[in-house]
Amino acid sequence: MKTYLFIILASLTLLSCKKGAGNFTLKGEITDLTFNTPLADTWLKLYKVPIGSSSLTLQDSVLLAADGKYVFTFPREQIERYVIKIEKEGYFTINKDIYFSSLSLEQDNVRNYSTHAKGWIGINLLNNSPLPTDVFTYTKQLGLQNCIECCPSTEQQFFGELDTTIYCINNGNEPYSILYSVYGTNNTGILSEITLPFDTTYINVTY
Repeated sequence: MKTYLFIILASLTLLSCKKGAGNFTLKGEITDLTFNTPLADTWLKLYKVPIGSSSLTLQDSVLLAADGKYVFTFPREQIERYVIKIEKEGYFTINKDIYFSSLSLEQDNVRNYSTHAKGWIGINLLNNSPLPTDVFTYTKQLGLQNCIECCPSTEQQFFGELDTTIYCINNGNEPYSILYSVYGTNNTGILSEITLPFDTTYINVTY
Protein backbone atom coordinates (compact mmCIF):
# COMPACT_ATOMS: atom_id res chain seq x y z
CA MET A 1 0.00 0.00 0.00
CA LYS A 2 2.84 2.36 0.90
CA THR A 3 4.56 1.51 -2.40
CA TYR A 4 1.48 2.47 -4.45
CA LEU A 5 1.06 5.70 -2.48
CA PHE A 6 4.72 6.61 -3.11
CA ILE A 7 4.36 5.99 -6.85
CA ILE A 8 1.22 8.15 -7.06
CA LEU A 9 2.83 11.00 -5.12
CA ALA A 10 5.98 10.80 -7.23
CA SER A 11 3.93 10.90 -10.45
CA LEU A 12 1.95 13.93 -9.26
CA THR A 13 5.18 15.69 -8.31
CA LEU A 14 6.73 15.08 -11.72
CA LEU A 15 3.56 16.23 -13.48
CA SER A 16 3.45 19.39 -11.39
CA CYS A 17 7.10 20.18 -12.12
CA LYS A 18 6.63 19.64 -15.85
CA LYS A 19 3.53 21.84 -15.91
CA GLY A 20 5.04 24.74 -14.02
CA ALA A 21 8.64 24.78 -15.26
CA GLY A 22 10.46 25.11 -18.53
CA ASN A 23 11.41 27.69 -21.14
CA PHE A 24 9.67 28.74 -24.32
CA THR A 25 11.73 29.22 -27.47
CA LEU A 26 10.26 31.70 -29.93
CA LYS A 27 12.00 32.12 -33.27
CA GLY A 28 11.39 33.23 -36.81
CA GLU A 29 12.28 35.58 -39.64
CA ILE A 30 11.13 39.10 -40.49
CA THR A 31 10.76 39.90 -44.20
CA ASP A 32 10.78 43.18 -46.12
CA LEU A 33 8.15 42.50 -48.81
CA THR A 34 8.90 45.71 -50.71
CA PHE A 35 12.43 44.66 -51.59
CA ASN A 36 11.99 40.89 -51.10
CA THR A 37 14.79 40.77 -48.54
CA PRO A 38 15.08 40.09 -44.82
CA LEU A 39 14.31 43.13 -42.65
CA ALA A 40 17.54 44.14 -40.93
CA ASP A 41 19.07 46.82 -38.69
CA THR A 42 16.04 47.38 -36.51
CA TRP A 43 14.97 46.33 -33.02
CA LEU A 44 12.46 43.56 -32.48
CA LYS A 45 10.88 43.77 -29.05
CA LEU A 46 9.01 41.09 -27.12
CA TYR A 47 6.49 42.23 -24.51
CA LYS A 48 4.41 40.25 -22.04
CA VAL A 49 0.89 41.09 -20.93
CA PRO A 50 -0.25 39.76 -17.52
CA ILE A 51 -3.62 38.07 -17.17
CA GLY A 52 -6.41 40.62 -16.78
CA SER A 53 -4.17 43.52 -17.80
CA SER A 54 -3.50 45.57 -20.91
CA SER A 55 -0.07 46.85 -19.83
CA LEU A 56 3.01 45.84 -21.81
CA THR A 57 6.16 44.80 -19.96
CA LEU A 58 9.33 44.40 -21.98
CA GLN A 59 10.45 40.76 -21.88
CA ASP A 60 13.40 40.95 -24.26
CA SER A 61 14.68 42.65 -27.42
CA VAL A 62 17.04 41.81 -30.26
CA LEU A 63 18.63 43.78 -33.10
CA LEU A 64 17.81 42.07 -36.38
CA ALA A 65 20.91 41.18 -38.36
CA ALA A 66 21.25 40.87 -42.14
CA ASP A 67 19.33 37.58 -42.24
CA GLY A 68 16.30 39.05 -40.40
CA LYS A 69 16.19 36.08 -38.02
CA TYR A 70 15.50 36.20 -34.29
CA VAL A 71 15.40 33.84 -31.30
CA PHE A 72 13.94 34.46 -27.84
CA THR A 73 14.17 32.00 -24.95
CA PHE A 74 12.18 32.91 -21.85
CA PRO A 75 10.68 31.14 -18.83
CA ARG A 76 7.14 29.83 -18.76
CA GLU A 77 4.93 32.19 -16.74
CA GLN A 78 1.24 32.71 -16.14
CA ILE A 79 0.89 35.32 -18.87
CA GLU A 80 -2.15 36.07 -21.03
CA ARG A 81 -0.18 36.86 -24.16
CA TYR A 82 3.05 38.13 -25.61
CA VAL A 83 3.41 40.92 -28.17
CA ILE A 84 5.97 41.12 -30.97
CA LYS A 85 6.61 44.71 -32.04
CA ILE A 86 8.87 46.24 -34.68
CA GLU A 87 8.93 49.95 -35.45
CA LYS A 88 11.31 50.93 -38.24
CA GLU A 89 11.30 54.37 -39.81
CA GLY A 90 9.71 54.31 -43.26
CA TYR A 91 7.99 50.96 -42.67
CA PHE A 92 4.59 49.86 -41.46
CA THR A 93 4.73 48.78 -37.81
CA ILE A 94 4.56 45.07 -36.98
CA ASN A 95 2.44 44.53 -33.86
CA LYS A 96 1.43 40.89 -33.36
CA ASP A 97 -0.16 39.04 -30.42
CA ILE A 98 1.08 35.59 -29.42
CA TYR A 99 -1.25 33.97 -26.91
CA PHE A 100 0.16 31.88 -24.10
CA SER A 101 -2.17 29.00 -24.99
CA SER A 102 -0.59 28.74 -28.45
CA LEU A 103 2.96 28.21 -27.17
CA SER A 104 4.63 24.85 -26.77
CA LEU A 105 7.36 23.77 -24.33
CA GLU A 106 8.21 20.64 -26.30
CA GLN A 107 9.23 22.34 -29.56
CA ASP A 108 10.33 25.67 -30.97
CA ASN A 109 7.55 28.17 -31.60
CA VAL A 110 8.06 29.59 -35.09
CA ARG A 111 6.50 32.93 -35.95
CA ASN A 112 7.44 34.63 -39.24
CA TYR A 113 6.27 38.17 -39.98
CA SER A 114 6.58 40.68 -42.81
CA THR A 115 6.10 44.36 -43.55
CA HIS A 116 6.24 46.87 -46.41
CA ALA A 117 8.10 50.11 -46.91
CA LYS A 118 5.75 53.08 -46.97
CA GLY A 119 5.08 55.04 -50.13
CA TRP A 120 2.73 57.94 -50.77
CA ILE A 121 0.59 59.00 -53.70
CA GLY A 122 -0.24 62.67 -54.24
CA ILE A 123 -3.44 63.15 -56.26
CA ASN A 124 -3.23 66.61 -57.86
CA LEU A 125 -6.67 67.94 -58.84
CA LEU A 126 -6.95 71.16 -60.84
CA ASN A 127 -10.04 72.71 -62.42
CA ASN A 128 -8.74 75.13 -65.08
CA SER A 129 -12.08 76.81 -65.84
CA PRO A 130 -14.18 76.40 -62.71
CA LEU A 131 -17.95 76.77 -62.65
CA PRO A 132 -20.18 76.41 -59.56
CA THR A 133 -21.97 73.51 -61.27
CA ASP A 134 -18.80 71.46 -61.91
CA VAL A 135 -18.78 68.03 -60.26
CA PHE A 136 -15.61 65.95 -60.14
CA THR A 137 -15.48 62.44 -58.63
CA TYR A 138 -12.87 59.78 -58.20
CA THR A 139 -12.76 56.32 -56.63
CA LYS A 140 -9.68 54.36 -55.60
CA GLN A 141 -9.29 51.26 -57.76
CA LEU A 142 -5.95 49.91 -56.55
CA GLY A 143 -4.07 50.78 -53.39
CA LEU A 144 -3.70 49.98 -49.73
CA GLN A 145 -6.98 49.56 -47.86
CA ASN A 146 -8.30 49.08 -44.34
CA CYS A 147 -5.46 50.78 -42.47
CA ILE A 148 -5.51 53.75 -40.11
CA GLU A 149 -3.54 55.92 -42.54
CA CYS A 150 -5.36 54.76 -45.67
CA CYS A 151 -7.47 57.03 -47.84
CA PRO A 152 -11.11 55.92 -48.24
CA SER A 153 -12.14 53.54 -51.00
CA THR A 154 -15.57 55.15 -51.43
CA GLU A 155 -16.36 57.70 -54.15
CA GLN A 156 -15.00 61.18 -53.43
CA GLN A 157 -16.91 64.19 -54.78
CA PHE A 158 -15.74 67.78 -55.35
CA PHE A 159 -17.76 70.76 -56.53
CA GLY A 160 -16.93 73.97 -58.35
CA GLU A 161 -13.45 75.46 -58.07
CA LEU A 162 -10.76 72.94 -57.27
CA ASP A 163 -6.99 73.21 -56.88
CA THR A 164 -5.73 70.75 -54.28
CA THR A 165 -3.52 67.73 -53.63
CA ILE A 166 -4.70 64.71 -51.64
CA TYR A 167 -2.00 62.50 -50.10
CA CYS A 168 -2.63 58.79 -49.60
CA ILE A 169 -0.37 56.10 -48.16
CA ASN A 170 0.44 52.91 -50.04
CA ASN A 171 2.89 50.02 -50.02
CA GLY A 172 6.14 50.97 -51.73
CA ASN A 173 6.67 49.52 -55.22
CA GLU A 174 2.96 48.76 -55.63
CA PRO A 175 0.34 50.35 -57.93
CA TYR A 176 -2.15 53.01 -56.91
CA SER A 177 -4.94 53.92 -59.34
CA ILE A 178 -8.10 56.01 -59.45
CA LEU A 179 -11.19 56.03 -61.66
CA TYR A 180 -12.20 59.66 -62.21
CA SER A 181 -15.09 61.40 -63.93
CA VAL A 182 -16.23 64.95 -64.63
CA TYR A 183 -20.03 64.98 -64.65
CA GLY A 184 -21.61 66.06 -67.94
CA THR A 185 -18.43 65.56 -69.98
CA ASN A 186 -16.48 62.82 -71.71
CA ASN A 187 -13.55 63.45 -69.37
CA THR A 188 -13.29 60.15 -67.55
CA GLY A 189 -10.67 57.44 -67.16
CA ILE A 190 -8.30 55.48 -64.97
CA LEU A 191 -4.92 56.85 -63.90
CA SER A 192 -2.27 54.70 -62.24
CA GLU A 193 1.23 55.04 -60.80
CA ILE A 194 3.68 52.83 -58.90
CA THR A 195 4.37 54.44 -55.53
CA LEU A 196 8.07 54.83 -54.82
CA PRO A 197 9.30 53.54 -51.43
CA PHE A 198 9.96 56.31 -48.87
CA ASP A 199 8.79 58.96 -51.35
CA THR A 200 5.72 60.59 -52.92
CA THR A 201 4.57 59.80 -56.45
CA TYR A 202 1.99 62.02 -58.15
CA ILE A 203 -1.13 61.47 -60.20
CA ASN A 204 -2.22 64.63 -62.04
CA VAL A 205 -5.80 65.36 -63.12
CA THR A 206 -6.59 68.60 -64.97
CA TYR A 207 -10.05 69.35 -66.33
